[in-house]
Amino acid sequence: MMCRNHIDLLVPLERSMSSDNQWSADKDEGQLARLMRKSRDSPFVPTGVAGFVAVLSFGLYKLKYRKDQKISLHLIHMRIAAQGFAVGAVTLGVLYSMYKDYIRPQFFNMSKK
Repeated sequence: MMCRNHIDLLVPLERSMSSDNQWSADKDEGQLARLMRKSRDSPFVPTGVAGFVAVLSFGLYKLKYRKDQKISLHLIHMRIAAQGFAVGAVTLGVLYSMYKDYIRPQFFNMSKK
């Protein structure tokens, strides 16, 4: 039997998520302050975004000097390099988070934040 309204199922979940202050913004917190707070919590995300933009910018700059290489092949290589940097940064972030939450407290008897 299906529910009449799917929103009724989502309301308790939404309330429980909004009570957690980690993901919801404070009333007086601006966009820049929120970005800085989230950057401190997970420093590899802005690193991944900056690396993605750097690789993309360098690839577009090198587009001018590609000689006899097809443009589609150059764009594919540029996309692979940018995605690789972003995925690498996310992977390092996950490994750092696992170290911080599980390995460091186990070996150094520290409590989880």
